[in-house]
Amino acid sequence: MREITVPPAVPPVRSGGLADSVFARARSHPGQAVIAYREPDEGGGRDRRTGSSPNTPGNAGSWRDVTAEEFRDEVLALAKGLLAEGVRFGDRVALMSRTRYEWTLFDYALWTIGAQSVPVYPTSSSEQVLWMFTDAAVSAAVVETEDHAMTIGAVVDRLPLLSRLWQLDAGARQQLAEAGRRIHTDVVERHRMALTPDTVATVVYTSGSEGRPKGCVLTHANLMAECDNIVKRYESVFSSGLKTEPTTLLLLPLAHVYGRMVQVAAVRAGVKLGHQPEMTPSALLPALREFQPTFLLAVPYLFERIHSAARRQAEAEGRLAVFEQAEEVAERYAEAVERKAFGEGPGPSAALRVRHQLMDRLVYVRLRRALGGRLRYAVSGGSSMDRRLGLFFDGAGVRVFEGWGLTETTATLTGNPPERPRFGTVGVPIPGTTVALAEDGEVWVRGGQVFQGYLSDPAATARSLREGWFATGDLGELDEHGYLTITGRKKDVLVTSSGKTVNPAVLEGRVRAHPLVAQCVVIGNDRPFVSALITLDPEAVNHWLAMRRKPAVPASQLVHDVDLEHEVRRAVIAANTQVSQAESIRTFRILGRQFTVEDGLLTPSLKLRRRSIEKVYQQEIDTLYRR
Repeated sequence: MREITVPPAVPPVRSGGLADSVFARARSHPGQAVIAYREPDEGGGRDRRTGSSPNTPGNAGSWRDVTAEEFRDEVLALAKGLLAEGVRFGDRVALMSRTRYEWTLFDYALWTIGAQSVPVYPTSSSEQVLWMFTDAAVSAAVVETEDHAMTIGAVVDRLPLLSRLWQLDAGARQQLAEAGRRIHTDVVERHRMALTPDTVATVVYTSGSEGRPKGCVLTHANLMAECDNIVKRYESVFSSGLKTEPTTLLLLPLAHVYGRMVQVAAVRAGVKLGHQPEMTPSALLPALREFQPTFLLAVPYLFERIHSAARRQAEAEGRLAVFEQAEEVAERYAEAVERKAFGEGPGPSAALRVRHQLMDRLVYVRLRRALGGRLRYAVSGGSSMDRRLGLFFDGAGVRVFEGWGLTETTATLTGNPPERPRFGTVGVPIPGTTVALAEDGEVWVRGGQVFQGYLSDPAATARSLREGWFATGDLGELDEHGYLTITGRKKDVLVTSSGKTVNPAVLEGRVRAHPLVAQCVVIGNDRPFVSALITLDPEAVNHWLAMRRKPAVPASQLVHDVDLEHEVRRAVIAANTQVSQAESIRTFRILGRQFTVEDGLLTPSLKLRRRSIEKVYQQEIDTLYRR
């Protein structure tokens, strides 16, 4: 196997656990703002600090800072309450909520007393909850809303180990703080001092794109190795480089390991962490303008939507031609800078620099202002990002570099160096990580962030963990500089009836780059040729109709619009240029609605459930092959 090893940037932590950083920061920088959350305007709801006001989109209010000392005190009060209510060292407690301040509080309170958190997506069904709670032997749960409580209530008779349930929007924090008044601080301290890095911190379930999700056992050492090496290697990102405090807005779901990594890294680095529960552009863009983060960690979908929204606005203002020029200039400029960094070119020409400065005044500054005005860096992970999109943002003054990782690896394994990114790749191994390619192209890894195994599934653990190596199931390629490109998942590779092997990820990503397209799933396993099912972005379609003075029509009729089909065909043709003729999409079907988490066609982390999609749309797929 070809392998690349990057030595650790920091020594491993030899004692203690994750909560120690909260107490250490409170001692060294008591007045530093480390957390921020939106506090309702007077009269707009109950005080969030009591845990009795929902953090909902549109819940107007100003951002409130929490100092290191205040955060420590609130973690301590909650830890006392959990002990008073019977939570003990090693107990597993489920957290079922959107991203909000209380999740971070409960995470650290549980870690303070040696308990283990079990994240649960707030969109999970009762049957999914039943499986995870049973598999993890969950003894208590924290939920956000009454709906979540009812989801658990529907199966509570089959959960004999579940003895306690707290609801954030019904005053859970206040209740636990009151219960904990009788617990002395020394009791909490004894629990915290009993932790070691090898203590289990959390059990995070995989997305379950095929079959039941598996519980990944992650220790305090896994999270510390991951986050400490990232913070050190990306010091320029975490320190902001500005004459202001570094800040990041956490918009990823904390039920996903990527969101948890961001949370822990920010707390350990002393970066002010804001909480944003909704990731839709309509909710996120106002939050970015108000919070003004210096860096952001997100998924490609977000950057695609931000780019599309900026393009739509330019078209609505009659400035589309200027925006398209700005796109071209940004991509050419960023590519020239990239080539120079790798010794492949002289850098941007004088003429290109002049055009770039002009477009900065006309377009790029407006984009940066929409993102808060202080954003310099962003990290994209979770799925592949189109190279051209990365070049565009870089040329516009926001460097978005891709990373890659899995739940089993506590999130990030590789990342593009901020000083020398290679757009379209997922970068090089982060410090303390070894990446290798097996003969079949599968990526194998090892490092301090690799999990301990799957809970209650020794057979699956044995298949994935082999002599310290974790077989990721992802396929990849390494270039001459050691940069990794992920080409797809082994289990997703299609084989047509003629024996042609097709990697759907390349095609799907290129089709999805079109502003009108929301999702694309490529079909072709045991079929004579490759086809695709495509869904549309409603906001983009409404804008497209308005610009052409077409009447709004139901989605069921819109999919037959000849002009719209022509636009989508352009996206398919562009995708086909990336592959051979035998691998290209021959035909496609535009669907009347998107795949969603609620209908079971997406995982909570927005990955396609391919088998489920093919089953639901079997009739449409068969029609494609009868033409």
